[in-house]
Amino acid sequence: MKKVLVTGAAGFIGSHLCEALLKRGDTVIGVDNFDPFYDEKIKRRNLTWCLEQPEFSFYEENILNLEALERIFQETAPSHVVHLAAKAGVRPSIQHPAAYQKYNVEGTTNMLEMTHRFGVKNFIFASSSSVYGNNKKVPFSETDNVDFPISPYAATKKAGELLCFTYHHLYDINVFALRFFTVYGPRQRPEMAIHKFTRAIDRGEPIQVYGFGKPSRDFTYIDDIIDGVMKSIDRVQGYEIINLGESQTTTTNRLVELIEQALGKKAVREDLPMQPGDVNTTFADISKAKKILDYNPRTKIEEGIPRFVQWYQKNKVL
Repeated sequence: MKKVLVTGAAGFIGSHLCEALLKRGDTVIGVDNFDPFYDEKIKRRNLTWCLEQPEFSFYEENILNLEALERIFQETAPSHVVHLAAKAGVRPSIQHPAAYQKYNVEGTTNMLEMTHRFGVKNFIFASSSSVYGNNKKVPFSETDNVDFPISPYAATKKAGELLCFTYHHLYDINVFALRFFTVYGPRQRPEMAIHKFTRAIDRGEPIQVYGFGKPSRDFTYIDDIIDGVMKSIDRVQGYEIINLGESQTTTTNRLVELIEQALGKKAVREDLPMQPGDVNTTFADISKAKKILDYNPRTKIEEGIPRFVQWYQKNKVL
């Protein structure tokens, strides 16, 4: 049995991870400050089941507050840290780069420093496929050069990976930096494309389709991501950067079609050029994840979108 501290525990990925860990018998320490990026009520609802479990403890704290972090580590003595908390979103990072630097770089430094000071030897870091920028080679491999991020968000995630290596080198902390590829599914953040498109199409409102629907993404279903994170917690050793994706690309145009089919409604489209910071494609080479983690994503987009829409229809009162 492990004792896992999860930052960003009330978020989309974090709440699913906490539930999965608790269901297999681990002790979980959740940390979240309910950042106002989207409605706090949604995040609190995400934790409803976890808060009823005796092996779950929760701290409403900010990862920028070192005193609070010291108290949490002292009281809970975790065996593993999974650092998911971050300012999310490519486009908002262009408007507010300093906030992204503070939370994603300084906050990650704080978590690594606490991990070191309290003798925790296992650290999982949530990185992002955005670090690849407009990589010309596809699929994207962990050995590709990622020195050319095209948004502040991507730059902060690359910085986080570098900080993780530094702490691994200095203090022999085992670190897996996981590059997530466009995660979706129940509880997905409301501003993300799949959720936003579904809500607008359902209401008969227009959707803004950037790049005229041609950009493609490696959409990864939440259950597959959680499987990869859980296996990383169990197998973390040394320092590794690992892609977690579905290894299947889908254009925005195809995505809209799938949502239309699941809802039984047609979209009202407003086709627009690409936005600053957006990449043309993401496509994960997951051969390393398969080798190290026995990672085997199972949910194709044709199955995942109807599942998401079903969840949305039950929860859209939010």
